[in-house]
Amino acid sequence: MKISRTLGALLLATLATGGALAGAAGTAAAAGGATATSAALTAQHTNPTSQRLTLTPSSAQLAACMPHAKVSVNVALRTNQTGRDVFHIEGENLPPNRDYTVFLLEQAGAPFGAAEYIGDLHANARGHGENDFKLIVQEAFASTLVDGKRVRVDLNRVGMWFADPKDDDFCLGANSPVTPFDGDNEAGVQAFNSANAAPLPAP
Repeated sequence: MKISRTLGALLLATLATGGALAGAAGTAAAAGGATATSAALTAQHTNPTSQRLTLTPSSAQLAACMPHAKVSVNVALRTNQTGRDVFHIEGENLPPNRDYTVFLLEQAGAPFGAAEYIGDLHANARGHGENDFKLIVQEAFASTLVDGKRVRVDLNRVGMWFADPKDDDFCLGANSPVTPFDGDNEAGVQAFNSANAAPLPAP
């Protein structure tokens, strides 16, 4: 009987120790999981995978003529994974049946600085349009000479122009300025820009 009691006591002690070890391991695993999750969230915050911004009319006069227009941009930042990002632009309630040119810019508003023409957006009869451009956005830059020295200029702002000089006449009249922001060197004024949004992320 004494032997049986001793064996029983040893068995209970072994089970208790195993349970404590399992509990400690579970706690450590949970802590490790929480640490990994925290690290992932921190990495996502410091290295975002996308950025959204809203373009607004480039002047008060244009805003009054297009009170319900909305242009949104979502950039999927994939250069490190695929060699290019995806720039998705979508417009609602735009002046209809028009083409718009889209640029990455040094400065959102005039005088704009360096600019890169990245694509077109067509608004249909309902004023809706959307397009995807596959290009480097996060690391977009221009290389130019300043006082004889080559410098880098980041292109982290966005602008959108009426592609045809006549397309802004509904708001600005027939004598509105002709600008060079189209492939044929003739465009209307800048319609929207990202002046009121955060810059696109720098590399």
